[in-house]
Amino acid sequence: MDTDIQRCFRSKTVFLTGATGFLGKVVIEKLLRTTEVKRIYVLIRPKRGVEIKDRIITWSKDAVFELLLKSKPEALQRVCPIAGDCLDFDLGISENDRRLLASEVQIVIHGAATVRFNEPLHVALAINTRATKLMIQLAKEMRQLEAFVHVSTAFSNCVIYNIKENFYPEHLNCSSDKVLAMAELMSDELLDNMESALLGSFPNTYTYTKALAEDVILKEAVGLPLCIFRPAVIIAAHKEPISGWIDNMYGPMAILFGVARGVLRIATIDHNAEASLVPVDYCANLTLACTWKTIDEGNGMGTQETPVIYQLAPIEQNKITHGEFIRHALDGRTNCPLTKMIWYPFIHCITVPWLFPLAAFFYHTLPAYFFDLALWLSGRKPRLVKVYQKIHKTLGILGPFACKSWRFDMRNTDHLRQQMSEEDRRIYYFDMVSLNWKEYFLQALRGMRQFLGNEAPTPESIAQGKKLIKRLKLLHHILQGVLCFVALLALWSLVRILV
Repeated sequence: MDTDIQRCFRSKTVFLTGATGFLGKVVIEKLLRTTEVKRIYVLIRPKRGVEIKDRIITWSKDAVFELLLKSKPEALQRVCPIAGDCLDFDLGISENDRRLLASEVQIVIHGAATVRFNEPLHVALAINTRATKLMIQLAKEMRQLEAFVHVSTAFSNCVIYNIKENFYPEHLNCSSDKVLAMAELMSDELLDNMESALLGSFPNTYTYTKALAEDVILKEAVGLPLCIFRPAVIIAAHKEPISGWIDNMYGPMAILFGVARGVLRIATIDHNAEASLVPVDYCANLTLACTWKTIDEGNGMGTQETPVIYQLAPIEQNKITHGEFIRHALDGRTNCPLTKMIWYPFIHCITVPWLFPLAAFFYHTLPAYFFDLALWLSGRKPRLVKVYQKIHKTLGILGPFACKSWRFDMRNTDHLRQQMSEEDRRIYYFDMVSLNWKEYFLQALRGMRQFLGNEAPTPESIAQGKKLIKRLKLLHHILQGVLCFVALLALWSLVRILV
């Protein structure tokens, strides 16, 4: 017998953007595996020489769909690609496809976004803000529309540190309609040159353009059955579809992988700051749950002054600090080490910005020159110095989020969960109280090893990694001893000179 959420999606047609992204894939997998959804239209950006249908076909080899295809081998046939691009002024959707979507779609999940913090403003504005406005315009043409879920981010209002499930248009220097109007009149270069003036207190173009997108919804979505989902930083899956599954190296997972490879050894992270992390499967489940709630209540702008906002982040009773995150990451040294490491995994965290360049020179840059010299002498292409240049740039961008704490109100999310049936809460779980962080990171590290490091999850492979890490640990301690001896010798020589 179907649960409330399963009945909500039975025989429905869904239009999903961001389908090829991390969260998008998990949403599709969960929809197809747990509901009898009729069809899922997905917006796919065309690539030269590759048919958009072929991009869906390749999903059959993706590990994220393995569990689904075992139980429903033909499930992906319900996924239908729609050629389009959120960068285009009309979303790149043909007139025929617009008519098709307008006549068939009942549920829209808009998750497409560029999540690069340093994206040029004109690109981030087009994808994150203008595309949201265009999606709302398209939704207004959909004659059977029952729910529109906009996937935002919990950091769309990161200029404040206690964020409620409200709109905050007062933090924008300029309203969304004015910014979009300016973008139409200006060249991309001129718009990018105005970045600092427009962003104001926002730390990057990602959070700024997501805040603008929420302002677009506040102004444009009148009459639509719409809600907003704001997840915190999305990380590897906890339980489904595969425990530890991850397909990208953004944010915290990049730090985990960099430490595990022995590449990242110094970073600007405050041990005491709280880490706002949420597993991707929790986010997918809440996406589907708030879709059900929007349909069930028939709310949105038609019955309420503003759309309902649902936030998902760690809560006070089960929070995790960056220091605890780092300790869990280092547990991987003994539990599931990689077989490819350049040094023994460790990391030192500093909170003094001016000290980082000096520390990074001795921990990263100087060893990289020796490593690249060895590569050059062996006839291989030097690469580590350039890698560290990229790492330092990324750490500079992530710095503000690794040294501060945010609190997120989740009253709407908690109320939604309380209204779900017991069976729905079991299938579509997103309760952050019950998440055991230590057990979670053990699975996440194994997933990182398998899906990012491309290393087999076999006892033989793990044994090989443990053998390597023993040698690297010995070399690490030998180097520490040598450096301490040199430092003491230098100090002794200095004392002799002074005396």
